[in-house]
Amino acid sequence: MAKKKTDSKALAQIKRRRRRTLTFIRMVRYGVNNFSRNAWLTIAATAVMTITLLIIFATVVARDVLLNTVQAVQDQVDMTVYVKSDAEESAVQDVARSIEKLESVRSVRLISPEEARAEYVEKKRSDPKSLNALNNSDPAFLWSVRVKMVDINNVSELERFVETDEALKAIIDENNPPSFAGEYRTAIERIGGAVQFADRTGIIAGSVFVIISSLIIFNTIRMAIFNRREEIQMMKLIGAERSFIRGPFVVEAIMYGFIAALLATGLGILGVYAARDVLDSQGIAIMQTSEWLIIYSPFVLVAMIVVGAFIGIISSLLATRKYLKI
Repeated sequence: MAKKKTDSKALAQIKRRRRRTLTFIRMVRYGVNNFSRNAWLTIAATAVMTITLLIIFATVVARDVLLNTVQAVQDQVDMTVYVKSDAEESAVQDVARSIEKLESVRSVRLISPEEARAEYVEKKRSDPKSLNALNNSDPAFLWSVRVKMVDINNVSELERFVETDEALKAIIDENNPPSFAGEYRTAIERIGGAVQFADRTGIIAGSVFVIISSLIIFNTIRMAIFNRREEIQMMKLIGAERSFIRGPFVVEAIMYGFIAALLATGLGILGVYAARDVLDSQGIAIMQTSEWLIIYSPFVLVAMIVVGAFIGIISSLLATRKYLKI
């Protein structure tokens, strides 16, 4: 007797699973049919969703490129502290070691007067007048402590050290103040401003288009519900479950997001590769980002599909809740 009850429960479970599978298949089929039923609405919803995802893609890529460019420029910048040419080497080395201990300092390089002279000659090799003037006057070159910062825009700790350290005050060259600024620093500040501007613009533009695409999908689902109101009413009367009525509309919205993700990812990657040579020639560090896109393109596509499907699902659920009242 107990065995028969167990067999009956197992059989009932199998039937329930089979019924749920068939219901899911039907919902998917109805959703696909709804997707292709009104071509113009489908094209409009997919196009706006594609633009939305493309803006999100462009925002993320632009931010990564700008950050890489900032890092590349930052790696070329030295903050230089000038020390008298007649200072003792041991005293200069002690100061350099003290600077290297600062938390905001990445590395320190000590340049002797002889090395500074050799660098100047190398730099002015194509300028005979400057080399002749150098040979005739034989100026004294200074010791220089070249400092690479962790963050080029945060030099407050180094500035305090220069102002307060007694050992440095005794040997620092007062006629040549420390170099806490320059063309690279200005370039970094400009790019940093561009990063912030790109972040804000991307967030605003992405948010606006997410709202627009959600509204269009919302209205598309609403029109589909209106066109099928008699059919839906009939399904309610015969006792169709809420999930079965809502399911095809959710599937339809997911398809908008899926197709839009394919288009946006393809267009985005093609756009990056079309522009990378031009941007690279202008000193924009885009190569790393473009290589990253190729290596991780499947993951990028999956992420875009998830975002598109999420927007579509939220829009369709809101539409069905409001207009189906279920």
